[in-house]
Amino acid sequence: MESYIATIIFGIIFIVIGILNMKGNISSLHSYHRKRVKEEDRIPFGRKVGIGTIIIGVSLIIFSVLLFVASSSANDIYEHIGNIVLIIGFIVGLGFNFYGMLKYNKGIF
Repeated sequence: MESYIATIIFGIIFIVIGILNMKGNISSLHSYHRKRVKEEDRIPFGRKVGIGTIIIGVSLIIFSVLLFVASSSANDIYEHIGNIVLIIGFIVGLGFNFYGMLKYNKGIF
């Protein structure tokens, strides 16, 4: 039970960081990204990265809820669906993050 709650807490933290990024506060990102993004591009860059971070956070929460449901019932389909949601969420979320970095930072690293 504690692992489900911990995963949900991590998901909420990701969502809060994503919301802060969307408002233009990119202080949670590596200093490399903060230095290379122009001041006028901070909000669009933060929106792209924030959307990706929120998607990852939501997928963590959905994953945790589905794992809890799978452990409470005898049906393993919820566990499989949770794994699929988590994988797709990370791929889409990282896609948004990398797109924002490539567009406004001219590189990932």
